[in-house]
Amino acid sequence: MVDAKMLNKISSAPGFIAALDQSGGSTPGALRLYGIADSDYQGDEEMFRLMHAMRVRIMSAPAFTGDKIMAAILFERTMDGEVDGQPVPSYLWEKRGVVPLLKVDKGLAAEENGVQMMKPMPDLDALLARGRDKGMFGTKMRSVISNADKAGIAAVVKQQFEVARQIIGNGLVPIVEPEVSIKSPTKQEAEAILRDEIAKQLDLLPAGETVLLKLTIPTVPDFYAPLIAHKSVVRVVALSGGYSRVDACEKLSHNHGMIASFSRALTENLRVTMSDAEFDASLAETIDQIYAASVNKA
Repeated sequence: MVDAKMLNKISSAPGFIAALDQSGGSTPGALRLYGIADSDYQGDEEMFRLMHAMRVRIMSAPAFTGDKIMAAILFERTMDGEVDGQPVPSYLWEKRGVVPLLKVDKGLAAEENGVQMMKPMPDLDALLARGRDKGMFGTKMRSVISNADKAGIAAVVKQQFEVARQIIGNGLVPIVEPEVSIKSPTKQEAEAILRDEIAKQLDLLPAGETVLLKLTIPTVPDFYAPLIAHKSVVRVVALSGGYSRVDACEKLSHNHGMIASFSRALTENLRVTMSDAEFDASLAETIDQIYAASVNKA
């Protein structure tokens, strides 16, 4: 059963979604950006411990509250971790007013037909049950589109919605994320195909079943307005996709009804060497900027 208070927060509160879900493959890069070199740790356990410490520092910062951040996407290990002796999901919701979401995909398959599908998730039901027991509201899963290949994009969207229905069946709300690469030479054409394929799949959802969509900021402002208005869509959120925070916020500000769900753009100015005061001030400034781009539209 979906938590009604969390659903209300996600569907109607002003703000954005913080993406704190870097997993094994993207963690070293996130740590390097934070100022921790590969040579500063040995093995995965130490790497994940350092990453968790960074996330705890973010989640416990004074500005990281439900006033401007409606939800946070967590990596599985973060969901299983603690902040100040409290499980992360309950800490976020009870202490911060931030809805907890869980990244569930296992990474990307090799590119085929201009896209990268999601790798198989044989243990998904068990992970969803665990997430539900820990108080998670929903999930996120990512595919990547590199070219405007109709068959490839249709396959990506079909797979995303097949898994979304499995997630809905487990009592959680899925974020469907078919990312169009900002480096794609056919980005605008890919977005046109993607919008049509998503609309087809949304129309097939039974009444009362809903999803969030996480999409690359479109080349044409307000291009995803029909999806934002669809009865089966709770929210459409934007990924930063490699844009700097300044660029991502500027582009997002021209898309009405679309809010941020940034990862790298959220943490790009944070450094492990900062004092707590410097760290908190930098994060607060970033949160203010992303919130403004999500709420105040050009």
